[in-house]
Amino acid sequence: MTYLYAIILAIIEGITEYLPVSSTGHMIIASSFMKIASDDFTKLFTIVIQLGAILSVVVLYWKRFFQSLDFYYKLLVAFLPAVVLGLLLNDVIDELLESPVTVAITLMIGGFILLKVDDWFKSNEEIDPEHPDAHTKISYLTALKIGFFQCLAMIPGTSRSGASIVGGMTQGLTRKVAAEFSFFLAVPTMFGATAKKLYDYYKAGFELSGEQVNYLIIGNVLAFIVALIAIKSFIDYLSKKGFKVFGYYRIALGIILLIIHFFFYPLSI
Repeated sequence: MTYLYAIILAIIEGITEYLPVSSTGHMIIASSFMKIASDDFTKLFTIVIQLGAILSVVVLYWKRFFQSLDFYYKLLVAFLPAVVLGLLLNDVIDELLESPVTVAITLMIGGFILLKVDDWFKSNEEIDPEHPDAHTKISYLTALKIGFFQCLAMIPGTSRSGASIVGGMTQGLTRKVAAEFSFFLAVPTMFGATAKKLYDYYKAGFELSGEQVNYLIIGNVLAFIVALIAIKSFIDYLSKKGFKVFGYYRIALGIILLIIHFFFYPLSI
């Protein structure tokens, strides 16, 4: 890891955290080109700096984030599946975190899904005069189901935001409501992931050097600033245009990565 690599990865994280394109997948791809993907600190870095991007949600939506206890209980319910499965599958997830081929394949699969999502859930955007709030209400059961969808993002390349947004839309939510709940859900999820990763890092006998601490500080600050800009842009675009452009992007990127890996430059390091 160098300061330049830390800055590049943080910018990538800030841009992609809230887009349905997989921030972790993009950082795995970038770190593979940098030849640091399998380094233990790199794996820690790519998880911890997501916390900086996530905190931008609290700043942008602070009035809505600090709501009733009922809202927090629903976030907790949605968060629980990630806690259970994350603990059970920790070792498997670590292995996948250095597999660009897995990322490429998952990007393509997710891309084809995003091409159809707007058509599948078109009725969610229609307002029923008799039940105008039908597509904005989140029950505890809906929150739990969204939480299970979020767990799909444990496979690098899936996209946590994409999985949870689509999960919300399967429960009848509008794109905007599903996206905003996904953003809020990211806060406890990434706090938990960061705490677990730091604990595992120290448990394995590693200690952070002063320079590595600087990398983490710079990474979180940059990811936070870039994410502030990205969130608003994404919500506005998603509300008006939908998911198709992200689907095409994922498919194209996945194909390019596989061509590079198998014909020019092996990325699994």
